[in-house]
Amino acid sequence: MSNQNQRNKATALTLWAALDRAPDSAAALLPALQGWHGPAPIGMQGSADAIIGQLFAPLRAAIPNLRRHTHIFMGGQSSAHEDGRADDACWVAGTGYYSGRAVADVFGIPATGHDLRIRWGEFLRFDAAGQITYAQTIWDFVDWFDQIGLPALPPPRGAVHVYPAPTAYDGVLTRPQSEDEGARTRAFGREFIFGGLNQFDENDLSSMGMARFFHPNVKWYGPGGIGACLCLHEFETLHQEPWLVAFPDRKVMYLESLFAEDRMLAASGPRGVVGTHGGTYLGHPATGARIEVSGLDFWLRTGGQFTENWVFVDMIHLFQQMGVDLFARMREAA
Repeated sequence: MSNQNQRNKATALTLWAALDRAPDSAAALLPALQGWHGPAPIGMQGSADAIIGQLFAPLRAAIPNLRRHTHIFMGGQSSAHEDGRADDACWVAGTGYYSGRAVADVFGIPATGHDLRIRWGEFLRFDAAGQITYAQTIWDFVDWFDQIGLPALPPPRGAVHVYPAPTAYDGVLTRPQSEDEGARTRAFGREFIFGGLNQFDENDLSSMGMARFFHPNVKWYGPGGIGACLCLHEFETLHQEPWLVAFPDRKVMYLESLFAEDRMLAASGPRGVVGTHGGTYLGHPATGARIEVSGLDFWLRTGGQFTENWVFVDMIHLFQQMGVDLFARMREAA
């Protein structure tokens, strides 16, 4: 597995270099691609040319000095089924931010002259031959709106624009890592997700046992609209409680990936969480709509607990399901 994982990571780095330098050239690196799930409003694209033309090429054209900063880079074999069924898919994932200044409007977002730090997260699935067959990307558009002074949601409860690299740990895992350590991290992650997050009794936060999995000073780096929480108490009061009030029956259901490398854990899925919009969320009253949460997560395990968590939620897609167009709100603000 180690050799295969290293080969997959090398392919991912080659792809990202092409996307950063000349996006159109990257299509040749994706002969086996079956689908690429981009952030809303881009959504699912069925070919390399389509995803590059809809997502990557416009960003590069609008921000000529675009630069990718990678905070976490990892790969591994997935174990994403709650019932423990075999999942032999291999993945590579990364996150960080793009920096630069837009000189032209892009995706309907005005070029305002602000220096930007655009959060990105990306997961790539590989076949046995080492070809990329599928990918999921989320960019934090809501945080981008906030940076240029055109907010689409109320001010976040958490700290804004906080999205650092791992603390006292090099999360860019280009070299082979301990497979035993990775197995421990993955087992702990499965217990956390399927034995913790999914145990909420819709009444008491303590039923989830987060204090067992999260260090008291855990750093939870949430998306635009939510913000960062810098300890367990903040996580519970600023994010988790409002989230569970809004979506009391939410459950991790359809993860596409769950894998670990060394002390890093990663998970993804366009329908990774499902639930009902049963309470007010970020100022928007309950609609009763069934929602699917498209998300990406990275965790750092230190000892027997998670000490950091990088979280992407496709907020544009989430609010679409509640009848709210956040891009339209941004344009109204403009």
